[in-house]
Amino acid sequence: METRPFRQFVLKVHSRCNLACDYCYVYELADQGWRSRPRAMSAEVVAHTAERVARHVRSHGLPEVEVVLHGGEPLLAGPAALASLVREFRSAVPSAVRFSVQTNATLLDRRFLALFAELDVGVGVSVDGGREAHDRHRRRPGGTGSWAAARDALRLLASDEFRAVYRGVLCVVDVDNDPHDVYRSLLDFSPPVVDFLLPHGNWTVPPPRRVAGSPETPYADWLIPLFDRWYDEPVTRVRLFEELLNVVLGGRSRLEGVGLTPTAQVVVETDGTISASDILASSQPAAAATGLHVARDDFDRVLPEASASTALSATCRACSLVAACGGGLRAHRFRAGSGFDHPSVYCPDLVRLITHVRDRAATDLAALA
Repeated sequence: METRPFRQFVLKVHSRCNLACDYCYVYELADQGWRSRPRAMSAEVVAHTAERVARHVRSHGLPEVEVVLHGGEPLLAGPAALASLVREFRSAVPSAVRFSVQTNATLLDRRFLALFAELDVGVGVSVDGGREAHDRHRRRPGGTGSWAAARDALRLLASDEFRAVYRGVLCVVDVDNDPHDVYRSLLDFSPPVVDFLLPHGNWTVPPPRRVAGSPETPYADWLIPLFDRWYDEPVTRVRLFEELLNVVLGGRSRLEGVGLTPTAQVVVETDGTISASDILASSQPAAAATGLHVARDDFDRVLPEASASTALSATCRACSLVAACGGGLRAHRFRAGSGFDHPSVYCPDLVRLITHVRDRAATDLAALA
């Protein structure tokens, strides 16, 4: 089983959120561990984490790593705490550290953006399209929508003043929305990269419109028209489509859930506990737990857990598309009572989407021959 050192460290700098998105894997699905964790990562936990990252970098000779400030909503930690964390890491880690923050943008104002520009912290924003699509799921606790605040922040982020720290937008697929309307709405914000994510679900709790055992492919039906549009006119990068093309052409994926490359990501919670992948907790609360803590454990101890993401079911190992699919995200393979030894709940969608991408690429390569 292949292992490789971690190159991305996700820090849950704040464990609470100011939105109540109905599909959120942290607050709305199986994992309720946030309730017992501190709201914010302490200075002591930050210092321990920076030292563990430094050890990992020295041990594996890594020239560069990425630290992602996450939550909850990471901006709830406040500008002073975020600035202190960034400076602590850059002082402790003997290699280049690229920082980014993933935010719902409702708190993202000129003050935060000026700080991120000063510290060279990239900004990614979670937005699900236009007002109707976005506010269907991404609502405040009182039920009001968050689109207007996200729109205003994105316009400021995309401006000449702050575009240097603009990293892109992340959109959760909702098959009840028109894919072209969603894509057009995202392009209005001039994103350098678009990430489309499948909503988290599994065989026990399937995602919307994904009927376990059904041959229907609602998510492939949604994504394929967008792939064709992007493939014919790539006005911006779309990470999912880029990585699918990469693997069908024989390359290695840099995206978790595509291809057979083991994850290079590890998560540190606000209390300093280490998770192999917090997404796994969307299936069952203990799935992401390692029993490790930054105060006493090096990240190398998590590497066997991370490599488990490549352990595939017999069905997947026998599939001709396994090198491109990789079984999908491990969290999506879960079934209560039998664990993760299954294909993805999205298997029919993945098969159709990958086949379509492969066939379009093959047709173009044949035309060049």
